[in-house]
Amino acid sequence: MGAFLLAVSAGCTPVPTARIPPGPEAAIPDALPQEVPERSETSKALSVYYQRLQNDLLSQGLMRGDGGGPDTPFTDVMLSRNFIRIALFDEYVTAGNDLRAEATLSRLRRWEQPIAMQIEFGDTVPLAQRERDRSSIATFSARLSRLTGVPIRQADRGANFHVLVLNEDDRPSYEARLRELVPGIADSSVRAFLYPPRDTLCLVIAFSEAGAPTYSKAVALIRGEHPDALRLTCIHEELAQGMGLANDSPQARPSIFNDDEEFGLLTSHDELLLRMLYDPRFEAGMSAAEAAPIARVIATELLGGES
Repeated sequence: MGAFLLAVSAGCTPVPTARIPPGPEAAIPDALPQEVPERSETSKALSVYYQRLQNDLLSQGLMRGDGGGPDTPFTDVMLSRNFIRIALFDEYVTAGNDLRAEATLSRLRRWEQPIAMQIEFGDTVPLAQRERDRSSIATFSARLSRLTGVPIRQADRGANFHVLVLNEDDRPSYEARLRELVPGIADSSVRAFLYPPRDTLCLVIAFSEAGAPTYSKAVALIRGEHPDALRLTCIHEELAQGMGLANDSPQARPSIFNDDEEFGLLTSHDELLLRMLYDPRFEAGMSAAEAAPIARVIATELLGGES
């Protein structure tokens, strides 16, 4: 099994890592507690920081949730170009035991099996927040399923896509669980999950069996300290990127696959990218050169030849 992408937000970024062997199915965590432990001062300080960050972004008119409009027109040529840049490039590579930002050509990757999605919460995540997040994740995953045609169901066991909502206090004790979910996971990926810098808002890593160009597992991390709007932004971005749209592009607009944070929720442009990625005319493993002419045809069909 090999890791295909690591996508982080405040830029969502992909990175290949070492191949890892398949392992046994991970155990199901214990039932949720009726009370949660008090959070540390570090975690509380992060909540304040991210609330200020969200307020600042919203005050600038960023984190838009309108999907784009007359002020964000795009053509079939632009859509096709953005598709290649986002679906056929990796943004991060593995350098030893570390990750380095370096845009590199990749191959078309996507799910070709049903997704069973399991949501897990750290011990310190408030119970009311868990209910909101479960609802948000279930609603958005159903939308992704409609757009891609990939069956996605919420699961308590046998999952192949894990969404972890963890606070700062929860992550250090999650190493064993992470290695259980993905046996043989690279140390660089473990460190990315356990010790993300403050400006890494969330991330996702997708894995393949024996280097195949199709996904077999994915694990996403959402910081529990985020306020509601920022957390929903992370849910949209990481789950969508976990479907195979691994890279970002500064030219993509209106899009969440852009580091400028103008849009916080999946846009009309992004919906088309997902429909393109799962069009049967593409095959997993295609190179950018092979995919580009097909992308132009599909983009023209989707937008009626608007050039």
